[in-house]
Amino acid sequence: MGLAAHEISCQRGGRVLFTGLSFALAPGEALLVTGPNGAGKTSLLRQIAGLLPLEAGRLSLSGASPEDSLPELCHYVGHANAAKTALSVSENLAFWAEFLGDGHGRLQDALKSFGLSSLASLPAGLLSAGQKRKLALSRLFAAPRPIWLLDEPSVSLDVSSVKLLDAAIRDHLAAGGIAVIASHVALKTKFARKLTLGLERVS
Repeated sequence: MGLAAHEISCQRGGRVLFTGLSFALAPGEALLVTGPNGAGKTSLLRQIAGLLPLEAGRLSLSGASPEDSLPELCHYVGHANAAKTALSVSENLAFWAEFLGDGHGRLQDALKSFGLSSLASLPAGLLSAGQKRKLALSRLFAAPRPIWLLDEPSVSLDVSSVKLLDAAIRDHLAAGGIAVIASHVALKTKFARKLTLGLERVS
């Protein structure tokens, strides 16, 4: 399935962040979103996820079933890791899998994806910043969805964990998934499109 934005605009707190923004992504393609702080990178991801309204324009899917809605096909991992500190690592993943409507069937895959199997029973509140980030990213595997929306996904990750992230994105794209990634860090992902907010330039 493909994802496209058609002349979309965003306004927050009375300030226009971007306007007339368009792009198109085919299956297996990724978009890198860059720009200065406050340019609207997070807002764009949240609009695609259905968490913020569009001021203008529209988002569309191609090749999807008529009953599919864009938010239900998206996996959004934002700045906040959203871990429940009193729950264990595995309990956090089980919660998110059920919340996202995918049961508990993929928890082992999720734990292995970022090397968290040995920490499965540890309360999330005891994790380091990097481990909490890996827990957040592991949700991508607990309840798989075709469109990944990742906001600064490499924050707090060490070099080896960034390699796992690169591999996860590469495998997702190879399987026909789509990714929209806001990042200041140079990832090894092959981006089909690059969008610079503040300049509203797509290349």
